[in-house]
Amino acid sequence: MQSDYTRAVLALGSNLGERAETLAEAVSDLVDRPEVRLVDVSPVIQTKAVGGPEGQPDFLNMVMIVQTSLGPYELLAHCQSVEAKHLRTREVRWGPRTLDVDIITYGNLVQDDPVLTLPHPRAAERAFVLFPWLLIDPTAVLEGHPIVELLEDCGDADAIADYDMLLDEGLA
Repeated sequence: MQSDYTRAVLALGSNLGERAETLAEAVSDLVDRPEVRLVDVSPVIQTKAVGGPEGQPDFLNMVMIVQTSLGPYELLAHCQSVEAKHLRTREVRWGPRTLDVDIITYGNLVQDDPVLTLPHPRAAERAFVLFPWLLIDPTAVLEGHPIVELLEDCGDADAIADYDMLLDEGLA
């Protein structure tokens, strides 16, 4: 039965409203379906907005790992329905939002599609994805590279309050 499930990594972020509450509820909403099982969830980190309009509030970000029997497009639709439940609007690219849920990886699937590109096309350069992912899966690999090495090259890594903790522990 387990072979019918695919491991997926999801990144969640929020910089509007009750950010921590929204993220906690979103995790519950995402695994509220029997086709999506929670494997692990990272601590929440606070980061500056990357890209988009100037002056946005800081984001709370986290990563969760799930096992799912949903196909990649079904999982995307599920993630978008959870965003909609939390009043996500798409007015400005990379603008402020109540909730953002991105599929970072879906098994080993590699595809360049206008609807869903996998792995996520910018994940390898985003510390706000790699850092929380590293906290729950330190040996994870993205596009053939250990995420700990990718994190070292992220320009936004020093904007993460706890990033220096990794340096002290020799993880990055």
